[in-house]
Amino acid sequence: MKKYFTALFFMILIQQVFGIQDQQNNLAKNDSIIVEFGKSGKLVVVIDNPEDFERLKQMNINQIIQELNLPSPEKNGVQTVVEINYKDGKREILRIYEDGAETEVSFGRYRLIVDESGSKTKVKMESSAKEKKDPSFRTYFSGDLGINNYFEDGGIPGPGAPYAVKGWGSWNVGLNWMASQKLDEGLYWDFGLGVQWYNFKFENSKIQALATENDVEFIDRTDVNGFKSKVSASYLTVLTMLKYDFGKKNGNGREGLRVGLGPYAGYRLGGRSKFVYRELGGSGRRKEKESAGTYLSNFRYGLRGEVGFRSITFFTTYDFNPFFHKDLQPSVSPIVFGIVF
Repeated sequence: MKKYFTALFFMILIQQVFGIQDQQNNLAKNDSIIVEFGKSGKLVVVIDNPEDFERLKQMNINQIIQELNLPSPEKNGVQTVVEINYKDGKREILRIYEDGAETEVSFGRYRLIVDESGSKTKVKMESSAKEKKDPSFRTYFSGDLGINNYFEDGGIPGPGAPYAVKGWGSWNVGLNWMASQKLDEGLYWDFGLGVQWYNFKFENSKIQALATENDVEFIDRTDVNGFKSKVSASYLTVLTMLKYDFGKKNGNGREGLRVGLGPYAGYRLGGRSKFVYRELGGSGRRKEKESAGTYLSNFRYGLRGEVGFRSITFFTTYDFNPFFHKDLQPSVSPIVFGIVF
């Protein structure tokens, strides 16, 4: 019994749970039920009020083990489990395992091992990393970095189209303020507000997008030596997603697959075309910037999806509406692939 009280004293000192001793001293004053089963199985239940006894009659062994979160015994020995309920509603489980000259006491994230098998008593303290509690509601900031392209008639425009874009250089940048509501273990509803910037860099650097009265024209600037041409737009966007985290659902934290899907809608804040060139006879770098507001859609709406594992999350968005004004050609819908950080 000496090692039992030594181990218990250390755990009480570390956790500063001064009420544990009083609760254990009162166990002898309460009624107890002893159930023996198998060759050496014994279950002792201490009852201190009639309400607990009525609740016990409605429970089964599996439910008791599940509620106390008891691990499966791997060795022969005696395991004592004490449930500690605080006045503020918090609950702690104290486990004491005795096997010959060795005693283990587990309380919260601490484990104390007392070994009296040798000439001297050995005491070892272990502490696991404190598990972060998953909040029911939280807010956070996130950023998107992706590559833009667009679909036309179910496919991506080829290099022959004057408005075909390069993958590298057609960046999509987004900043989002999000709130997340936990619906169930591993299931979340995220919603928020963000700003996105579209950049479409043309494959043919000599093409310049210009607005006309009734259309948008992609002009081949053979009069100059063009080396960069793009159209950009920015949007204020509201978005919402339903997310499912398989890792948290299975108790593995971030060691699992995460998926999310939801709609978004945005209003255009600005837009312009930019053409960078040099004169044919030789000159310095020159730029022409034109407002693109007359031929870009004012609204965007679509669907966003996310797939993540550990600290990496990928996203994709697809706009159901055309990038250029619906009455103008070409009719192309933006699509983005990227990473969330």
